[in-house]
Amino acid sequence: MWEEKDNKLQASFKFKDFASAFAFMTEVAFHAEKQNHHPNWSNVWNTVDIHLTTHDAGNTVTEKDRKLAETITNIFNS
Repeated sequence: MWEEKDNKLQASFKFKDFASAFAFMTEVAFHAEKQNHHPNWSNVWNTVDIHLTTHDAGNTVTEKDRKLAETITNIFNS
C-alpha cells in the first residue's frame, strides 16, 4: 500500500464514492491533529492520494510519517 519514493511515503486509497472518501479524510484529520503531523493530500471523487514527509527534518521520511501511515492504514482497513 505505502511506497517510499522521493523522500515521501505515498499511497492512494479508493472508495465507493465521494462521501466515503471524504469521511475517511475527516477521520484521518482528527488523528493527524492528535499526532501533530499533517499529510499532504488530495481528493478527486472516490480517490484520496496521500504523501507524508517530515518538513522539520528536511523533508525526509521519519518515524512520525511511519506512525501516521500506520494510523491511516488502520482507519482504511476498519
